[in-house]
Amino acid sequence: MSEITVNDSIDSRDEELLPSATTVALVQLALACGGFGIGTGEFAIMGLLPNVAETFSVTTPQAGYVISAYALGVVIGAPVIAVLAAKMARRTLLLTLMLVFAAGNISSAVAPTFETFTFLRFISGLPHGAYFGVAALVAASMVPVHRRARAVGRVMLGLTVATLVGTPLTTFFGQSLDWQVAFFSVGVLGLLTVALIWFYVPKDRVSEEAGFLRELGAFRRPQVWLTLGIAAVGYGGMFAMFSYIASTTTEVAMLPASAVPVMLILFGVGMNAGNFIGSWLADKSLLGTIGGSLVYNIVVLTTFSLTAANPYMLGLCVFLVGCGFAAGPALQTRLMDVAADAQTLAAASNHSAFNIANAIGAWLGGLVIAWGYGFAATGYVGAALSFLGLFVFAASLRLERRDRSTQAV
Repeated sequence: MSEITVNDSIDSRDEELLPSATTVALVQLALACGGFGIGTGEFAIMGLLPNVAETFSVTTPQAGYVISAYALGVVIGAPVIAVLAAKMARRTLLLTLMLVFAAGNISSAVAPTFETFTFLRFISGLPHGAYFGVAALVAASMVPVHRRARAVGRVMLGLTVATLVGTPLTTFFGQSLDWQVAFFSVGVLGLLTVALIWFYVPKDRVSEEAGFLRELGAFRRPQVWLTLGIAAVGYGGMFAMFSYIASTTTEVAMLPASAVPVMLILFGVGMNAGNFIGSWLADKSLLGTIGGSLVYNIVVLTTFSLTAANPYMLGLCVFLVGCGFAAGPALQTRLMDVAADAQTLAAASNHSAFNIANAIGAWLGGLVIAWGYGFAATGYVGAALSFLGLFVFAASLRLERRDRSTQAV
């Protein structure tokens, strides 16, 4: 296995020294496998909550605490691990993260009490953000600069495919056999990823200047905060709608419960399409893709609220809202650019920001429903969040233009 030196300066990359196309493809496959496992483990629990509740003799809402525990692990784990592991080689860190993820999920399958299970879901969530952040950096470092976003998109493909294939399959087998089977399977996927990373991801050397103080420097950069703010605020709308899609389907569009899986599949297809198109667009215009996707979300989410009672329009809008994931690779790549030599912390924090978006969107959507505006109104909530995200995006653009003017002088 060859050894590479991690180059934090993406603009100085020598394309002649980049790995072969076969090596790059195998690395991306290995990293995407981890994303597939993480995505499957994160979303499968949503369809298994009643089974978990029955096993541990708790209510379904109480069982929902395990989802919050996982999300909390993601939010906390991403920045903490990125800082503490600043002196660790990226390949070694990826292996460690997936081992923790695998152990957390396999242990979840044999948890003796609900409290233990909740704690293990928290542990399983810790590697989530750091893994995607480091995986994105590794993938981007192995391709020419103008193909970075597409490389990141291929790593993220594991996550989006999980929503389409992994989650439905593990949910089906978890319900048919035993919910513990689902988590055991996810743990096995984690171990498979460890093997793939071991064999295919080249060893790397850590920069001598690397350290936790340098990584913490990312949070001294306003553009890092603004980019994370775009993710945390501007993309909460997708989660505001998706969190209540089952009830919207049955109570607004008046479709049978059997139509809910169809809506979930449409959303998953949209996420995959958005990931593919968005990564291609981001390599053409990074900022244009981010700003354009926010405007796109405003239009699509508003249309969702206006037409949710029509089953055909509901299906179309669910697909189109899923396509809004196009911003994922763009935001991840943007963080690499603005973080300079503190890329690991910034890249990992992107997934903390998206989990905050998840929490904000679901909470605000729930408030609007509780106030009596109905499930369809969650689209208006999403559109409002995307509109607020445009203001954060505008502030980022203004700061960048000011910095360029200062440098020109």
